[in-house]
Amino acid sequence: MRKTTFIIIVLLVMVPFLHGQEFRCNVQVVSQQIQGTNKQVFQTLQNAIYEFMNNRVWTNHVYTMDERIECNLMFNITEQISADEFKGTLSVQARRPVFNSNYNTVTLNFVDNDIHFRYVEFSPLEFDLNSHSSNLTAILAFYAYYVLGLDYDTFSLFGGSTYFTNAEQIVLNAQNVAESGWKPLDDLAHKSRYWLVKDMLDTDYEPIREFNYRYHRLGLDLLDEKVAEGRAEITNSLELIQQVYRKRPDPYMYLLRLVFDAKVDELVSVYTESYPEERSRAHTILIEVDKPNIKKYSAILEQTI
Repeated sequence: MRKTTFIIIVLLVMVPFLHGQEFRCNVQVVSQQIQGTNKQVFQTLQNAIYEFMNNRVWTNHVYTMDERIECNLMFNITEQISADEFKGTLSVQARRPVFNSNYNTVTLNFVDNDIHFRYVEFSPLEFDLNSHSSNLTAILAFYAYYVLGLDYDTFSLFGGSTYFTNAEQIVLNAQNVAESGWKPLDDLAHKSRYWLVKDMLDTDYEPIREFNYRYHRLGLDLLDEKVAEGRAEITNSLELIQQVYRKRPDPYMYLLRLVFDAKVDELVSVYTESYPEERSRAHTILIEVDKPNIKKYSAILEQTI
C-alpha cells in the first residue's frame, strides 16, 4: 500500500513535466545599431524570450529532451523609439531530425522585417491565445505555432493543422493593432505573418503541405535503410510543388519561396548518387519551379554514381 501511494505521489509531482516543453530554442537579441542607451535591457529581453519559448507548454503532447524542436530566433534591433519601444527584424530558423541519422533538415528559414513591440525591462511576457495584449508575445507565439505546424506536417499528413489554426487566431486577434505584419495590406507580396498562415491554410496550397509530409516522412526518413525508395518518393513529391506552381494560387507564391529557401542545397545533395534518369527528372522539375536557383541545380546533372 505504501509503495502504491509513493508511486501515485511521484506521478502527481511529475505531471507538470510529462507534457514536456516542445522547443530547444536559441535566442539572440542584437542591438549594435542602438547607441547611447541601456544595453542591459537587451540582455534581459533575450533572457525573457528564451524563457518564454522554452519553458511554455505549447501542445498537449509529451516531448522527451531528444524530441524537442530545434529553432533559432535572432532579433536585430535597428531602432529604439522610446525607452520601451523597439523596431527591427527577426530571423526564424527551425530544424527537424532525420530518422536514423545525425542530420537535421531545415523546415523554415524566414526573415520577418516588420518587428515592432514594447518591452519594459523585467516585466513578465504574458500570452493569451484569445486576445492580443502584447505585440512581442503575439509574434513569438505566432512563430512557435507556425514552426509546430510545419514540424507536425512532416510526421503526418496535414498533422500541423491545429497549430496553423492557432497561428491564424493570433493574426485575427491583431487585426485592429497599429503594428504592421498582421493585415493583408501590410505586404502585398505575401511575405507577412498574415499571408504566411493564410496561404498555408489555403486549399490551393494543400499540395505544399502534402509535399512536406512525403518529402520528410516517406523520403528523407527512409534514406538510411531504403535509399532508392526514399529518393524516389522525394522525386515524386516534387510534382506536388510543380502542381502548385502551374496553378498559381496567387501572383507571388511566396510559400514556394519558403520551401526552396529551406531545401535548395539539400535537394542538390539528395541526388549525389542518383541514377541519370532520376536526376534528369528532378532537375527538369526544379528548374521550372525554382528559377532563382537554376545555377545550383545544374550540379544535379553533374553528379555521377
